[in-house]
Amino acid sequence: MRDYSIVAEGLVKRYVTRQRKGLFKSTPQVIEALRGVSFKVRRGEVVGLLGPNGAGKTTTVKILATLLIPDEGDAWINGFHVVKEVDDVRRGIGVVFSVEKGFYAKLTGRENLRYFAALYGLSSSEAEKRVEELLRLLELDKLGASDRLFEEYSLGMKARLGLARALLRDPPVLILDEPTLGLDPPSARKIRSLVREMAGNGKTILYTTHNMFEAELVCDRILLIDRGRIIAEGTPGELKEKVAGKRTIVAHVRGDKMLVSRTIEGLEVEKVSVEESEEGLTVRLLTRSPEEVAGILLRELVARGVEVYTLRIEEPTLEDVFIYFTSGVGHGGTT
Repeated sequence: MRDYSIVAEGLVKRYVTRQRKGLFKSTPQVIEALRGVSFKVRRGEVVGLLGPNGAGKTTTVKILATLLIPDEGDAWINGFHVVKEVDDVRRGIGVVFSVEKGFYAKLTGRENLRYFAALYGLSSSEAEKRVEELLRLLELDKLGASDRLFEEYSLGMKARLGLARALLRDPPVLILDEPTLGLDPPSARKIRSLVREMAGNGKTILYTTHNMFEAELVCDRILLIDRGRIIAEGTPGELKEKVAGKRTIVAHVRGDKMLVSRTIEGLEVEKVSVEESEEGLTVRLLTRSPEEVAGILLRELVARGVEVYTLRIEEPTLEDVFIYFTSGVGHGGTT
């Protein structure tokens, strides 16, 4: 285990909720958030935990960050057990969950960092030096945010301050739970750049995201998680090899989702994804016969009165790899 900063073995987590039965009755319902999650992360590696909302990403990282206790299984950070050696684990990790929570609105960015530095046991001189280093590293000084109240921060500034707090003790392991969620492109780009820079300096980083593009940019290796299980793992290139010989048809259409799904039935495709947004529907089909299937699809959609705005054939992406390993349309999951 010496070569690994993070080890998870057979993690299981269940939640008991109440399912309503009529107006006044409810029955217990067990939700399996994790169903035997196992993986290892080498020292200095950036590993992405990639999956849709509800796949089990946050539950996994909360167990590793000692915020949840697993019902079954074990995990170690820097060789310390996450349940039996909590204090040792916490001293060696930096964690970013929500970029908006945990700070004091009426304190400035600098004051917030000073407060947490004292809370983490840094001496006054150490704290002052480290806070100034991090304000420069995260470019909060350039943004004029160092001495601005936290309540006045943009989402991008909050994300940078959250990462600064995680780095106060210069921990060897970082756990970042969707750190760019909701950020504008420049802020997201800065966070991704810093992650790669820190990995280059030897830090081990577990990076959860549902953004396939981001995972490919940031991660050395990717774990695909769906409905509480790791379903595939490898480098971005290795995962794409799983769908070698196939291509993806991407169509943007406007029409009834059920009608579109029925139109796809019977086509020579391996996996189907139909996603709904304000602009309409995005259809992704993975197939070995892209030109033939694209022609049939276009003809059938138009015949059924579905408006087709764009239709193109692409090389498979990580998104297509994920679709390939999951059930495609409308499958559920846990948080």
